[in-house]
Amino acid sequence: MVGVHRGLFHSRAGLSVRMSSTGINPKGLLANRVAVITGSTEGIGFAIARRLAQDGAHVVVSSRKQQNVDRAVATLQGEGLSVTGTVCHMGKAEDRERLVAKHHGGLDFLVCNAAVNILVGCTLKASEEVWDKRERDHERGEDQKEKIGKPEDCAGIVSFLCSPDASYITGESFVVAGFSPRL
Repeated sequence: MVGVHRGLFHSRAGLSVRMSSTGINPKGLLANRVAVITGSTEGIGFAIARRLAQDGAHVVVSSRKQQNVDRAVATLQGEGLSVTGTVCHMGKAEDRERLVAKHHGGLDFLVCNAAVNILVGCTLKASEEVWDKRERDHERGEDQKEKIGKPEDCAGIVSFLCSPDASYITGESFVVAGFSPRL
């Protein structure tokens, strides 16, 4: 007796053993899931939006400016990705409520990307010792190991954390910093 199973010959290249053994949806790891991403019309947020959409999620991008939302949505939809967008100022409660209220019948992931760089002020007031060490490291070539990061470098960890492979991970902090030393 010969049994034929649909999907048996679909390529599983690039998928983990767990993913290929559990028959992950060929539309993507995050198919039929909805992800809302704040501050997602450029930079790291945009890279995260693109990656989650490439992995099959419907993505809702947001920004404080309608023109930024329109540009990001047009770009990602032009790539054949499932994306909508909305204007949202994270400092306004009514905007935050509207952002998560009624998108595709529910919300699976909320990626809070909108933020300010608090290290700028801290770095400017750093002691001379910190700057002297940084200069010594530069002279010895130790900073040559450091890789200049790209927004896409941050998108993979977010996709992983939204995936079933990360279902047992809770309450962790991940540093995405290439070869940069920790402060």
